[in-house]
Amino acid sequence: MGEAIAITSGKGGVGKSSVTLNLGMMLAMKQKRVCLIDMDLGLKNLDLMMDLQNRVIYDLKDVLEGKCPLRKAIIKDKHCANLYLLPACKSMRIHDMKTAEIKRVVDLLKHEFDYVLLDTPAGIESGFLCSLPCVERVLLVSTLDVTSLQDGDRVIGLLLKEGLDQIDLIINRYQPRFVEKKISLSLEDAAQWLGIDLLGYIFEDEEVMRANNYHFAAIMQSESLYACFDALAKRLCGEAAPLPKYREKKLLAKLFGS
Repeated sequence: MGEAIAITSGKGGVGKSSVTLNLGMMLAMKQKRVCLIDMDLGLKNLDLMMDLQNRVIYDLKDVLEGKCPLRKAIIKDKHCANLYLLPACKSMRIHDMKTAEIKRVVDLLKHEFDYVLLDTPAGIESGFLCSLPCVERVLLVSTLDVTSLQDGDRVIGLLLKEGLDQIDLIINRYQPRFVEKKISLSLEDAAQWLGIDLLGYIFEDEEVMRANNYHFAAIMQSESLYACFDALAKRLCGEAAPLPKYREKKLLAKLFGS
């Protein structure tokens, strides 16, 4: 039986979907069978980020309405044999979603996959609320920006109210030099503020934007990001993996992109 995990954030724009994709791919590269579910209805980002938008024939709505079996809606990634996607549907209205039906789908997937990662909407939207009864664990993605942490704290309060207490923190767009200059809070301050354990962090890296624009996983092009997600995946699986050290690019490397 696999594990279902919601990946969420307190506010939009913190890179939650990018974290979902790259973490899912890293787990798949470690021989784990992984299925991503795009719960962010109306935005529907994951199929585009994975360059699978032209292969979507059936989606989550079709499965919930009984128009197709679950196996027909799941799409295999082009580059990673163990990574799959259950796409969202833009035309599905939030109030049409029935939590019990979504949980049934997730439970079926847990019999086929080691990890089912639900990319939920930010904040406390209905797609987020529908995801909660389906998962055993939550990964909260935040930056070290005060507003992001404050909104994340609100989400943690809601999760605890719903009986979900296995919550880990992922800091995205981490820039150590900003911490050193006291431009942003430290990792320790963020974890203490939210009262949850830090699972890991992802360094700020321009390859993330490039990857999103050209439809590939950023870990395939950046050693820095690969190291961050490698540590995240290992720690998620219960291994005692150290977090990577930051190596700032030299001026020539920045100029010539190496």
